[in-house]
Amino acid sequence: MITKEKCVKKHNPGFEQLCEAARKNVHEVSIQQVKEMMDKGTIPLVLDVREESEFHKDHIPNAKHLGRGILERDIETVVPDKATPLVLYCGGGYRSALAAESIQKMGYTNVLSMDGGYRGWNEANYPLVKE
Repeated sequence: MITKEKCVKKHNPGFEQLCEAARKNVHEVSIQQVKEMMDKGTIPLVLDVREESEFHKDHIPNAKHLGRGILERDIETVVPDKATPLVLYCGGGYRSALAAESIQKMGYTNVLSMDGGYRGWNEANYPLVKE
């Protein structure tokens, strides 16, 4: 789990409160659990909700980009079946929790947020696709 001490950037208290409230309403999975799913070939659709520039620098293999700013607008086009298993990730697990909560409200029923996000994945030396 990413802690406030590990965060590269200190978040504002209101944002952290919003994220903590969202985390109570979503299912979180660890980076290790996502890696195990990848290794077993059971990985659901992985959505990177970071900014486009972050995604293009590098990202988890086979992840699709659907940035937080356009997620709600475009999710039904990209993922029309609301029962599709999804893993969302961001930089550290904050934005993905907000995103997961949001699309659950839109009717998506099988959504996971990757706790620790890209930073945790990278720190574990798991594979990344560099563009």
